[in-house]
Amino acid sequence: MEKVKVGIIGPGNIGSDLMYKVMKSKHLQMHIMAGIVESEGIKRAQGLGFKTSIQGVDAVAAEPDVKFVFDATSARAHLHNSPILKAAGKIAVDMTPAAVGPYVVPCVNLDKLTNETDFNMVTCGGQATVPVMFAINRAADVEYGEIVSCISSRSAGPGTRANIDEFTETTARALHVIGGADRSKAIIVLNPAEPPLMMTNTVYALVKNPDEKKIIESVNDIVREVQGYVPGYRLRVPPVIDGGKVTVIIEVEGAGDFLPSYSGNLDIINQAAVAVAEKLAAKMLGVS
Repeated sequence: MEKVKVGIIGPGNIGSDLMYKVMKSKHLQMHIMAGIVESEGIKRAQGLGFKTSIQGVDAVAAEPDVKFVFDATSARAHLHNSPILKAAGKIAVDMTPAAVGPYVVPCVNLDKLTNETDFNMVTCGGQATVPVMFAINRAADVEYGEIVSCISSRSAGPGTRANIDEFTETTARALHVIGGADRSKAIIVLNPAEPPLMMTNTVYALVKNPDEKKIIESVNDIVREVQGYVPGYRLRVPPVIDGGKVTVIIEVEGAGDFLPSYSGNLDIINQAAVAVAEKLAAKMLGVS
């Protein structure tokens, strides 16, 4: 079966896990892993037989057969990489909070985005909570939405820690722009507990039309949709409606492709990114 070649910039934990997920894809073919120094991630890709480079974005941009590029670097780096990839005719799937291109949460708005060259995957917290906020909003009209993403300290690498401010800002904005909340706020908590805990996301919403049946049905529907590409996504606490206040708690267990299962925060954004690229690749190949 014909596949679309992809490249990954950033051979760290996210980039390495992406590589293993791409290897399982029916429409995507791993081609090149690029970084800026020799690293364990580069060596890992070499050991699997893939092309590698320490020339960063320039190496990937120079690959004529590569159509999709996952940028797993940092928000600052993607601001530099994005115009280079666009000039080279590549479609970027941005794993950072840079938000050069439109926010995308596959089950919510991917079908509405056309002719884009840079897809921003929001944040791990965004991928976990925006669908729930969207579901509550379409059922009950959210006046104010707030989320708290709690992740294991062990699954928060240098990139995550360097982008804490961008995380809160980008996630909060996505809860408004895609999730539909009139006002929104996002908080991230790094939990040092041992053994490490699964990613847990608490979604709070103040709604204008608190119809309990509609809210529960809407949230259950969206959870099933997310599970279509993130099997470890599940309701830990179903919607609790108290007057105009709605509370939902989501837990995310990682697939364990490269990272441990408690790293649901990294897994969900990678699963979502691959889902985006796969759908675009299928359209490019003319298959379903």
